Amino acid sequence: MAGRAKARPGGILIGALAVLVAALVLSWAYAALWPRRDRVARGANGRLIRVQVLNGSREGGIGTRVAAYLREGGFQVVEVGNADRADFVASMVVARRPDPTAARVVARYLGDPPVIHQAWSLDEAEVTVVIGSDRSRLHVE
Repeated sequence: MAGRAKARPGGILIGALAVLVAALVLSWAYAALWPRRDRVARGANGRLIRVQVLNGSREGGIGTRVAAYLREGGFQVVEVGNADRADFVASMVVARRPDPTAARVVARYLGDPPVIHQAWSLDEAEVTVVIGSDRSRLHVE
């Protein structure tokens, strides 16, 4: 009987604390690293934010890449195309509704390009992203 170890209450308590700490670390990692599509892509009215992406740079395919990145974030991309010119110097986010909240959400997701307010109530999109030659400033990864 001398070779048999006794279960100590302190050892059980330390084991329980270790499990609790591990659960807290996993919970933090889930909250910090898991995609937040529903929280990111919703406007003030609770609907998905509809976005139009226009390539105003001379780089082909950048509009498609930005649109894919926005879709990954949970935004509803309704159109991808070329802007009326290909010499935009700066990228910008254009608010198409009287309330620019949706445009600010999109801008924050893309790395905070400037937000311009140009409300047109007939547009299908609430927000237009115009990609300029500074496209590398956009966080599209």
